[in-house]
Amino acid sequence: MTRVEPAGALRGAVAVPGDKSISHRGLLLGAVAEGETVVRGLLRAGDTESTIDALRALGVAIEDAGDAVTVRGAGLRGLAEPADPVDCGNAGTLVRLVAGLLAGQAGRRFELTGDESLRSRPMERVAEPLRRLGAGVETTAGRLPLRIEGRSLEGIEYALPVASAQVKSCVLLAGLYASGRTTVLEPLPTRDHTERMLRAAGARVEARPGRITVWPAERLSPLSIDVPGDFSAAAPLIAAATIVPGSELVLAGVGVNPTRTGFLHVLERMGARIQLFNRRTVGGEPVADIDVRHAELTATGIAPGEVPLLVDELPLFALVSAVAHGDSEVRGAQELRAKETDRIETVTTGLRRLGVHIAPRDDGFAVRGVPSRPRGGSMTSGGDHRIAMLGAVAGLASREGVQIEDAEAVAISFPGFFELLEGISVR
Repeated sequence: MTRVEPAGALRGAVAVPGDKSISHRGLLLGAVAEGETVVRGLLRAGDTESTIDALRALGVAIEDAGDAVTVRGAGLRGLAEPADPVDCGNAGTLVRLVAGLLAGQAGRRFELTGDESLRSRPMERVAEPLRRLGAGVETTAGRLPLRIEGRSLEGIEYALPVASAQVKSCVLLAGLYASGRTTVLEPLPTRDHTERMLRAAGARVEARPGRITVWPAERLSPLSIDVPGDFSAAAPLIAAATIVPGSELVLAGVGVNPTRTGFLHVLERMGARIQLFNRRTVGGEPVADIDVRHAELTATGIAPGEVPLLVDELPLFALVSAVAHGDSEVRGAQELRAKETDRIETVTTGLRRLGVHIAPRDDGFAVRGVPSRPRGGSMTSGGDHRIAMLGAVAGLASREGVQIEDAEAVAISFPGFFELLEGISVR
């Protein structure tokens, strides 16, 4: 149980941990490259530790020197069949992406499992396209454990039923092993880190609006990766500085890939005072420093087409909407129900307990804004790191503070989060 007291303001300049999505992908592609991949700025958190442990279980040598992690690639077809199930912990990105790589390990069998939360998440969304490619894949009532028999694969054209970067990436990675090209059709744009990194490793990838194609590869080249700051880790601080009066905060070296920064655009149309400066490119990814100051906000709505660009930040949108002028709404966000928790339920239940006027919808939620600090109180994260961080931001912006049960879940993606908040809070 952790308590976050109200802040008079947030002030300072800080850096956030390395991008979780890029960290996972750097380790996974390094594992099947030929040669040594070096990853600097890797996110040090529970999810990425799960990826390192899983790759070691698959026979990949990984050396951790603290400031850099070296992955000695086993080659595209060199992952070993382990004696025991591979534990993916809480890492949904890991389990879905590594499934694509394992599908092409012809003649070998693998079993993937995870913690209680991960075992409750849907896995048919990756199992079905992998079967169409030709892999032998079995789920357990649609969930983990997931059993994969690597086989010779044939390229397909696959239309994603739901916009999902994880499923898209799984199919593209399996497509490296297929005969002929593999194409993914996505209904809405999703984060494109996998495509960028595959190109850097020498794979042939073609991306057009709504259509991404990969061709079979004989080998991948090793990479040198500098991981930018994670926008999803910066987002709670951006939200907090926006809604806590008197705040002035600078976030250094944050990845601002346009497939990730929908939250910035939504905040800006609500009237937020956010500036990006010192823009540069690091390892093929756009990076910037972000200056955030407190602002009075006006309500807005989020349409289904925007959801994939800020799906991780929708809980924070609920909170900033609660202190805006007017009524806000999110539609087309059914994907929130398939996260670490059912985030439509955990967000609405948690924020209601803090005095926020919010109502759930089948595909999102509606919020009645009251431009004053929410009351505060207590809420539970349900073991979901995004909900734990939401509670912390609510505590900073509240009148009475917020007590968060299972607050330690933040370590999944942002170790040191509460210590950082304490360092920038003016009481």
